[in-house]
Amino acid sequence: MPDLPRDEVTITPYRDGPLVVRGDFRIVDQDGVELDPGRATVALCRCGRSALKPFCDGSHKAARFRSGESTHRRGA
Repeated sequence: MPDLPRDEVTITPYRDGPLVVRGDFRIVDQDGVELDPGRATVALCRCGRSALKPFCDGSHKAARFRSGESTHRRGA
């Protein structure tokens, strides 16, 4: 993947896996406290089984998580 401009963020939902976030992003909890991801690219849990929430730890594989239908809208 090419380098992104510093202010651009991409979120890529991986089939049956996490949301991968790349770019200049901030993650805050429900109280507004910023979480330090420790890196410029993170994988966020979608299955709800991760011991490292909100980050993915690979638990979706053992849980056999299925993401369902694609959220891609054609012609949008």
